[in-house]
Amino acid sequence: MPARRRVIRVPASSANLGPGFDVLAAALALHLKVEVLETGRFAVQTGLDVPRDRSNLVVRAFERLHPADAFEFRMQSNIPLSGGLGSSAAAVLAGLLAADHLFELDADILALAAEIEGHADNAGAALEGGLVICDSGGVVRFEPPLGLEAVLVVPFEPVDTPAARAALARSVPLNDAVFNVAAASKLLLGLARSDWELIAAGLQDRLHQPYRAHLYPRSAALLESARSLGALGATISGAGPSVLVWSHLEQTGTVVQRLSRDVEGWARVIRVPFESQGADVSEL
Repeated sequence: MPARRRVIRVPASSANLGPGFDVLAAALALHLKVEVLETGRFAVQTGLDVPRDRSNLVVRAFERLHPADAFEFRMQSNIPLSGGLGSSAAAVLAGLLAADHLFELDADILALAAEIEGHADNAGAALEGGLVICDSGGVVRFEPPLGLEAVLVVPFEPVDTPAARAALARSVPLNDAVFNVAAASKLLLGLARSDWELIAAGLQDRLHQPYRAHLYPRSAALLESARSLGALGATISGAGPSVLVWSHLEQTGTVVQRLSRDVEGWARVIRVPFESQGADVSEL
């Protein structure tokens, strides 16, 4: 009998999108590719700086649904492994989807990924593609407007994830909560209407970015300077330190050039389209 084989391709993602803390996210055109091959023995083959034993996140997710004893996992990725770009969500989805398809389990992949990750925003965007609104009721997906582009600023030094979580306030002023509701409403309406001014006005936050700014001051400074560089604005990607710079396609070349100059020595700049295609599984 031919060995069973699946190839899973999962996009990167950026969560929060400014005011949408733990609710809004976008898929980005950087990808994790995992080939899972039934060889009769367990192995992990990759050039990535990740574990090659059962502690590997892809394998751990796979084993939530089925033992990995008879499978080899071959991985490659151009998603930065640290920086708030959904690399862990992509790994979790890859493992879950591989096991689900190999054994025809019909599992609730998003619910399992959210349980493993602790939140559903990155997983929702990576699974569905496009832009998503996530809550306990599931995911609402919609397409980014034509002409909207993403530019990533990825610092060379990662942020400590526990420190980023600990930095959040246990309670916030009512005025700040109201501010974020208004900003998220502007952002979503702007995205629906392709209204660049509304999108720019909606990229504001008072619930998480100010509390974490001390962890990555250079990234935080870009939130203030992005518009002067020609962008619509900028948001911290997930818990940071990467920055998602929002741009209209006519300005993106200039934005990339100016950002590259300003972050030289401490970060790299990547022009990355928003990704409409969500996670995909191929049977080979």
